[in-house]
Amino acid sequence: MKKFVEEFKAFALRGNMMDMAVGVIIGGGFIGIVTSLTDNFINPILNLVMRTEIYTLRDLVRFASRFASDLVNFLILAFVLFCLIKGINKLAELGQKKQETASPATKKCPYCLIDIPVQATRCPHCTSVLADKAEAGEKA
Repeated sequence: MKKFVEEFKAFALRGNMMDMAVGVIIGGGFIGIVTSLTDNFINPILNLVMRTEIYTLRDLVRFASRFASDLVNFLILAFVLFCLIKGINKLAELGQKKQETASPATKKCPYCLIDIPVQATRCPHCTSVLADKAEAGEKA
């Protein structure tokens, strides 16, 4: 059962699943903005052009406030979703071990610029004595 839960967690927290969930939620919120734009701006403009309805200033303010309210609701939804995803990503990082950067295994010879092992005291290509290792050997 423990393995099943771990597999489900890995499946649910994969990047593709999280992206799809965010897309669905943002899409649902965006539908509200499009509907509000249509109901509060496009339809009233069409009604004015077709002369089927006359609006007062109070009606226009009401339309604008409804659209602004829907826009703020969308922004709040997007912010909450952003914070939620950021928290989920932070939790996912806690379970992973940080990989230490490995020290380089090779270096360049200062004379011939060929890659040589870091521990080398002499270049195998040009046979130059490498100063940093030679000095370290003399001091030891």
